[in-house]
Amino acid sequence: MISYVTRNRLEVDKYNECIATSIQTNVFGFSWYLDIVCDNWGVLVYNNYDAVMPLPWRKKMLITYIYPPLWLIQLGIYSKEVEDENEFLIELFSKFKFVELRMNAKNSFSMFHKFQKEKQLQILSLNQEYDAIKNNYNRNRKRELQKAEKLDLVENWNDYPEILIHLFKDNVGKRVRKIEEKDYENLRRLMEVCIEKKIGELLTVYDKNNKLVSGAFFLKYQKRVTELVCSSDFNNRNNGANTFMNDRAIYKYCNHFETFDFGGSSMKNIADYYRSFGAVDENYIQLHYNNLPKLLQLIKR
Repeated sequence: MISYVTRNRLEVDKYNECIATSIQTNVFGFSWYLDIVCDNWGVLVYNNYDAVMPLPWRKKMLITYIYPPLWLIQLGIYSKEVEDENEFLIELFSKFKFVELRMNAKNSFSMFHKFQKEKQLQILSLNQEYDAIKNNYNRNRKRELQKAEKLDLVENWNDYPEILIHLFKDNVGKRVRKIEEKDYENLRRLMEVCIEKKIGELLTVYDKNNKLVSGAFFLKYQKRVTELVCSSDFNNRNNGANTFMNDRAIYKYCNHFETFDFGGSSMKNIADYYRSFGAVDENYIQLHYNNLPKLLQLIKR
């Protein structure tokens, strides 16, 4: 039996134990992570927390809807054993009139195909020595690394979260709509908590004049490293800094983890850039369900 449980009634220990021991486990499902990045959230719970589906929600014009928070790459259904995941969608669509949510790569459904879009992110296997991984970079990445070496770029693993947030805000943030100040505050808190829990690391790159030119924040969970957020200085993009930054992270993590997740994209130019490191696509499902009244459907597409 599946029931909806609000955050304040959640049995947190049972919930987190399900996330930790599930087939689909990832860092994004834990209660502490969702408490930081979500405006509100509840959970669809199967039996005694044998499977769960966390649901970030907002309310607008008296309508509660499911939305994808920033700084959260995948969510979905987490189960200790393979369950009938269709049952969760039946319950989800009966309770909420509007749903937009990214599942994780291990979720699959045999129903409701018209409400599913297949998306991709890019992952790189780290089950090789660094030199073998680097040898699979394409010609452009190798050329960029040579350029970075000539320009004496320097990696730094000890900066403060605000350093990367300011770089992101001044560059990527100006091109991405709907990032509000509270979203940046959520990111700062998230980075600080992850660093404190020793599952997050911040890498920044400086040029020979000590100017910040690139940076990224990485999440380390089990055998997977995920690049959660990254940015470069858009006014200084001919120095190979972004390639250098990713290469330094791959070099650091290749002996300790199995998968490097670029937190990638279905956008061709971004996906192609990540593939140029030798990465391959990993598919996941994005749910998009809109059963709002006709007038509201036009507003909330």
